[in-house]
Amino acid sequence: MKYHEQPTKIEVIGGKVNNLKNINVDIPLHKFVAISGLSGSGKSSLAMGILYSEGARRYLDSLAAYTKRRISQVGRAQVDEVRHIPSALALRQRPTVPGVRSTVGTVTEVFNVLRLIFSRLGSPVCPNGHRLAPTIKIAEAMDLTGEAMGRVTCPTCGVQFYAFSAEDFAFNSDGACQKCQGLGNVEQIDDDKIIADENLSLENGAVATWQIPGRNWMWRIARELGVRTDVPYKELSEDEKEIVLHGEERKIPVDIPTSTGRVYHLDALYENAYNAVANSRKTTKSERGLERINSFYRFKPCPRCHGYRIDPSRWNQLVAGKNIIEAEQLTLGELADYLKKIMAWLPADMHDLAENLTGELMHQVKPLLKLGLDYLSLDRQANSLSTGELQRIQLGRTLRTETTGVLYVLDEPSVGLHPDNVAGLIEVFHELVNQGNSLVVVDHETSIIEAADWIIEIGPGSGSEGGQIIAQGTPKEIEQTNASLIGQYLTGDAPLYVRKSAKPDALFKDGTIALTVNKCFNLKDVHAEIPVGRLTSVTGFSGAGKTTLILGSLLPALKAEKEGSAKPEWVTSLTSNGIKNVISVDSSPVGKNQRSTVATYTDIMDNLRKLFAQQPLAKKLKYRASHFSYNNKEGACPACGGTGVISLDIQYLPDMVETCSVCGGHRFNQDVLRVKWHDLSIADVLDYSVDDALKENLFGDELKIAKTIETLHDMGLGYLHLGESTPALSGGEAQRLKLTSHIHRQQKGSLFVFDEPTVGLHPSDVRTLLQVFQKLLDQHATIITITHDLDIMANSDYMIDMGPRGGLNGGKIIACGTPVDISHQKDSLTAKYLREHINLYQK
Repeated sequence: MKYHEQPTKIEVIGGKVNNLKNINVDIPLHKFVAISGLSGSGKSSLAMGILYSEGARRYLDSLAAYTKRRISQVGRAQVDEVRHIPSALALRQRPTVPGVRSTVGTVTEVFNVLRLIFSRLGSPVCPNGHRLAPTIKIAEAMDLTGEAMGRVTCPTCGVQFYAFSAEDFAFNSDGACQKCQGLGNVEQIDDDKIIADENLSLENGAVATWQIPGRNWMWRIARELGVRTDVPYKELSEDEKEIVLHGEERKIPVDIPTSTGRVYHLDALYENAYNAVANSRKTTKSERGLERINSFYRFKPCPRCHGYRIDPSRWNQLVAGKNIIEAEQLTLGELADYLKKIMAWLPADMHDLAENLTGELMHQVKPLLKLGLDYLSLDRQANSLSTGELQRIQLGRTLRTETTGVLYVLDEPSVGLHPDNVAGLIEVFHELVNQGNSLVVVDHETSIIEAADWIIEIGPGSGSEGGQIIAQGTPKEIEQTNASLIGQYLTGDAPLYVRKSAKPDALFKDGTIALTVNKCFNLKDVHAEIPVGRLTSVTGFSGAGKTTLILGSLLPALKAEKEGSAKPEWVTSLTSNGIKNVISVDSSPVGKNQRSTVATYTDIMDNLRKLFAQQPLAKKLKYRASHFSYNNKEGACPACGGTGVISLDIQYLPDMVETCSVCGGHRFNQDVLRVKWHDLSIADVLDYSVDDALKENLFGDELKIAKTIETLHDMGLGYLHLGESTPALSGGEAQRLKLTSHIHRQQKGSLFVFDEPTVGLHPSDVRTLLQVFQKLLDQHATIITITHDLDIMANSDYMIDMGPRGGLNGGKIIACGTPVDISHQKDSLTAKYLREHINLYQK
């Protein structure tokens, strides 16, 4: 190669990751490349499994061995060769949900700089109450070491004291409120939940906390303490109630009978009704157990810091008239004006330092503003953000590096974005490329695909029927390629409507769910009405309040009504109209580790285990159903423990994960695999895909399994293998899998809520999902979707559009009605894009 000849493409040769069929493909460098294909076709295998994996691995290979050991490393991709690949950065489809200690300020790292500003540029107060003007001396004192660090002298009274450092303003460090340790909330056991029913006796379960496992004989100890246990709780004397609620924790001799008739004489520890739940919380490790125990607690703002997290002792230090709490309440969009006020407020000799700090803060904020996140306040809890907001924060952190020569690999960046936000995202993509980078985006959003310089389409089907390059070229070329699946959606030649919507005059004939929210985040006096038995889409600009209205208000209010407890205080009225069962379906992974498979998540595995335990050889060997589980030692391969793989720690290299050589990845031990059904071992059965099992009528006589297999096929999941690991499924696949147990049941009185149901779904898959919705509606279910997908909107019976924009500029219902009604609205941003979408398909 001559020196002046630069590579123009990444060359992938022999790609075999997951279902990729030994593909060869060229990816143009310094271009915006979109990868399209059905769910499960192999898009992410190419993008994340090869391009990102190899780009990141080769960059890490250049680092020192000690440094590499401290970084989570990526192993070699299953590919023969990848040529000319730059260092790679990735943005994944499902960002990790931040913990309770995270805020917008901490996850964007903007708060770190703000703390420095308060420490270096602030106006502190001495112990005698004298306010000091900001000076360069104070700032310099903060950079000293040892005893001298931060030590200043009050010019008024001469007292020496220590000014606050940046750590002193951190609610996750030295600045944490002394009462709540920086959480903003304090928890206490809810008095109203201790007694389940005062009309019951202690023997019959009057004390709710004594129903926690391990405490259900506590009433026997209370009886030894002189409390009547056979009369209604309300008839107990005050002294008896005091023993039940607050009795001393001590050991009491007691006789405890067992179910077999034996009696144990114990010195048992008495735990009163409050201690029973508090002690149980310290020892319980299971998530389900903790969830039950936490239901006895209520959380309220900390009385010391009023929910602001930072200790009040730090509130008197000011910067341009604001303390740290007031500054933290600013939105990202309001920070620029505040920084200008800081510059005007400071003496001239501090301007260089201030410009350095404020410039760094704006450097972090600008990419977030470009991505439409101006409405987020720094103190907003990060775990209350939508998936789309979290993704944009992640992308914003990436953008501010302003690198060149990097390969950016983005998996579904349009998740949670309103069409208007997507337009801004596309501008950011072009900016990345213009900076000299290469960009590969896996997405199904047609406007993103159409804006790309080059499209690579993988298919033709999903799973084993995918994994091939079926088309590639410019958007115009793809539109004219017969083999392309996405082309018809770019041109609008595909059918838009796949279900018959309800007639406008019959929308509410089965009833109305009504909700009024007084004040919660940006919602103020919002009243929503949702038709029972219909498909309703809640739409609107990102940050408009959709999640707060449905997931944050309607769902907890319905749950509280079902449990007979108090509604959230911000929900002032609720009409549930017969809704008794709420199923919230999101795109979070199914199962937590590789032991969870399609078969174990559905009822298939349980039925298979029983089936194999009934075979003649199994009976002869006295094998029970537990022997046919790789999660039990009776059935698991002894070498890999039932995981099918062996992980090898190779010190300074990435861990190697290899197929177990003993069981060949089948997970079971050899004795169990000797048992056959129709000449198949249980591992052989788990190797079948749903469609192959259906094609061969494998479970023709096993009606329970056959019914689940049919359901999986109907939901567009026929390409999944029964033994396929579920945590690796896409968001859309995870959502549909969660519905398998509901699809054929009578659903009257059931409300299904879908949060961004089209995550990871090709437009063809969206139409399959709409048919799944119709099956639920046919069973008299009510469905609410929180969505930005224009196909879902167009096929809805009813829409509630929120806005007009996000944050303080949102929080209102600006339009409701049928999709056609909404499309004619003048004040709705959603209407503009929905109208264009409908017109494209009706041209």
